[in-house]
Amino acid sequence: MSRSIVRQSKFRHVFGQAVKADQGYDDIRVSKVTWDSSFCAVNPKFLAVIVESSGGGAFLVLPLSKTGRVDKNYPLVIGHSGPVLDIDWCPHDDNILASCSEDCTAMVWQIPDHSLTRALSDPVVVLEGHSKRVGIVSWHPTARNILLTAGSDNLIIIWNVGTGEPLLSMDDHPDLIYSVSWNRNGSLFCTTCKDRRLRVCDPRKREVVATNFEEPIALLELDTSNGVLLPYYDADANMVYLCGKGDSSVRYFEITEEPPYVHYLSTFSSKEPQRGMGFMPKRGVDVSKCEIARLYKLHDKKCEPITMTVPRKSDLFQDDLYPDTAGPEPAMEPEEWLDGRDEDPILVSMREGYVPPKSRELKVAKKNVLDSRPTTRRSMSTVDTNSLPPQLLERLLEEIQNLKATVLSQEKRICDLENKLSQYTNGTA
Repeated sequence: MSRSIVRQSKFRHVFGQAVKADQGYDDIRVSKVTWDSSFCAVNPKFLAVIVESSGGGAFLVLPLSKTGRVDKNYPLVIGHSGPVLDIDWCPHDDNILASCSEDCTAMVWQIPDHSLTRALSDPVVVLEGHSKRVGIVSWHPTARNILLTAGSDNLIIIWNVGTGEPLLSMDDHPDLIYSVSWNRNGSLFCTTCKDRRLRVCDPRKREVVATNFEEPIALLELDTSNGVLLPYYDADANMVYLCGKGDSSVRYFEITEEPPYVHYLSTFSSKEPQRGMGFMPKRGVDVSKCEIARLYKLHDKKCEPITMTVPRKSDLFQDDLYPDTAGPEPAMEPEEWLDGRDEDPILVSMREGYVPPKSRELKVAKKNVLDSRPTTRRSMSTVDTNSLPPQLLERLLEEIQNLKATVLSQEKRICDLENKLSQYTNGTA
């Protein structure tokens, strides 16, 4: 007698469930602009949604705790002069968000921890370098302040938002760029294009290192819909969530290293089609409820969170579901990445749950390109030390070292106090 073999997987029984009505976000005028982005971005602190706006582009930013009906006069972020096309939260600072628009610019914003009390119209930095609308913004996964933008001019520019300057650009695409995705350590990124080609690019070499592969390792026919698919990959669980724009379902799959590689798990279905979707980083899920993913589904006038849960009877922390995940600390500085260094994300434990740190101000050091005069300020290395008595020079150097040690000690103390305050504020202390 033959017996069918059921593949063993801890994710085989993952199920999706929409939250209760009072835990959603209502009366949101989701943008109707014709563009194939997700229109939504979320992190452990905030939900951001691109919305309809007269006289330019705008998006809404809400603290996650501000559920229920959104007041029609709630302040918006309104700096763009054209419709906003894409938004992306910085993976290294939950208060920093990038946006791009039909006005040919990208902007970086500092969002305060509290709810906005008035419209926010002053970005931290404006990035101008594209000649046509900018449709994609994507942060580097491990390097501080590195942002990628892609425009309808078929140009990709990589910026250092800390200085507001472009670092690299690539013009290897002959047609409109549909999407961009970094690999885990940010050494490469992948693009899809209107010419139906998939490209793997090395930005620091400014070259395409691979294009249209011969055969896919797996091919699945989903349906006959012509809606755009929004894929989300969970690197910790090796799962892929596929959300079709205009579709009313979310299909999810597990990826393995053995054939047939892609294993269908289940489908979450609802009555209303989705206008867009946001995907919560793993550090924002609720480990006490065995939640492994949370999606934010955009309807015409509301945003509905959907939780993905593994059924477990135990109340203990489930180590097998929550390996250490990418944390908010960058692994390197922009200059290090530009010089060729690669680093995987710095991981954090999910055992005690994740507490978002307090907002850190993004400082932009802009260079005045009009001022070419040499500075009159001199550093210690340029001072003529031969004109100083040796004993005085020694005392000055000693005092400088002592002051540096004091500053470092005070900065560490401030950081410890801010973390403690954040824990009290979030009720985890």
